[in-house]
Amino acid sequence: MSTNLPVHAFTDDALGDLDATGVAARIASGEVTAREVMEASIARAEAMQGQINGLAYTDFDRALVRSKRPTTGIFAGVPTAIKDNTDSAGLPTQQGSTAFTALPAMADSDFAKQFLSTGAISIGKSRLPEFGFNASTEFMTEEPVRNPWNPAYSAGASSGGSAALVASGVLPFAHANDGGGSIRIPAAACGLVGLKTTRGRTVADPADKSLPIRIISQGAVTRTVRDTARWMSAAEGYYRNPRLAPVRLIEGPSPTRLRVGVITDSVTVTKTDDETRKSVAATAELLAELGHHVEDAVHPVGQEFVEDFGIYWGFLSFAISTGGKQMLGSDFDKSATDNLSRGLYSLYRKNLAKTPRAFYRLRRVQQQYSAMFQKYDVVLSPTLAHTTPELGYLSPAQPFEELFDKLIAYTSFTPLNNISGGPAISLPMHQTSNGLPLASHFSADLGDERTLLELAFELEEAQPWNRIQD
Repeated sequence: MSTNLPVHAFTDDALGDLDATGVAARIASGEVTAREVMEASIARAEAMQGQINGLAYTDFDRALVRSKRPTTGIFAGVPTAIKDNTDSAGLPTQQGSTAFTALPAMADSDFAKQFLSTGAISIGKSRLPEFGFNASTEFMTEEPVRNPWNPAYSAGASSGGSAALVASGVLPFAHANDGGGSIRIPAAACGLVGLKTTRGRTVADPADKSLPIRIISQGAVTRTVRDTARWMSAAEGYYRNPRLAPVRLIEGPSPTRLRVGVITDSVTVTKTDDETRKSVAATAELLAELGHHVEDAVHPVGQEFVEDFGIYWGFLSFAISTGGKQMLGSDFDKSATDNLSRGLYSLYRKNLAKTPRAFYRLRRVQQQYSAMFQKYDVVLSPTLAHTTPELGYLSPAQPFEELFDKLIAYTSFTPLNNISGGPAISLPMHQTSNGLPLASHFSADLGDERTLLELAFELEEAQPWNRIQD
């Protein structure tokens, strides 16, 4: 696809250019019906699929039927999608892989039930790279998911399909999850709001619970802070972890001025690129103008974190490769996985003896992370160490060693929050010189999503994001 112009489906239909909150209000008022909204979303999906490839499976007929039934919830009648690593009744869970054949799920997963308790209606499943390991939704032989802001560029990953669907206007919001940045990375690439919640904040699916270090956070990608805040409130209404302070519904900024620490470079040897560095500086300057106290901060972990996380990343692939027949299906063939999955498997086998020490250090990261927030309320950093790459740069068809080095350099900020369990939010504060979104990343102490959302409201009001349809 040669065009470098944005592609989107925004038009004067029942969805308009409204976010999920606006669509839900329009349905509730009787201005439009849920059926009309669903028909508009399906028409947009059909128009955009060949351009962005965001959907793995469609469920249009059942979505239309469900849209005619009365529903309740904060997003009642709003179209959405479930990411294709999470069970949705009647649809396969293919995990972005061609190494096995998934059967239709018998029931919604525990988290899918929480997600759909908002009253939203799924039109199908969104695409992800194989097992969610890559930071771009690309494949060995299939067409990639394309960034609506410029189809020659990556939409990020692993929730890249969801992000492309929301950014292009097919859906007002969509399910996403995050094991190393997979909500925040595609949100950054596609100009969306991406909140990674505190460990244990939402219902965990069985696979999430089984991990030796629980790194996966469930959530959504949205176009507005209010949608993210309202989704968080609705999720908490379905289930609230009694060990965490409640977030409750947040509807605007707080008057409290914050202590903000700024980290511009990660613990990898790769320095943040100039455009990204300047964008973080501009965000820091805006925060200071708004009255917050801003100063440089020191990264809470050292370079050993990079190797340790790489070992854990490899462990995940090793677990799938060795247990795939039991977990995924009897026809699972690890030799049919992509170069990244196979390379991570081999990397872990080479470092098997280092596992106990690496896992020990990773379990200590939560304490090191929280120590930052004795001095700061929020820590600002880039979401990613360089601007969004063109498709092919992170292709799993390339040799593993090349891809792995690129991934370590690109995704060097987000994994800290997964290992520590701390919340973080990516906000589309700026644009690159070629018109792509460029995000800033904000972290807070465990359980403090409230501060992140209040600050996000303030920044959105002070400097509204660029819109793809303008």
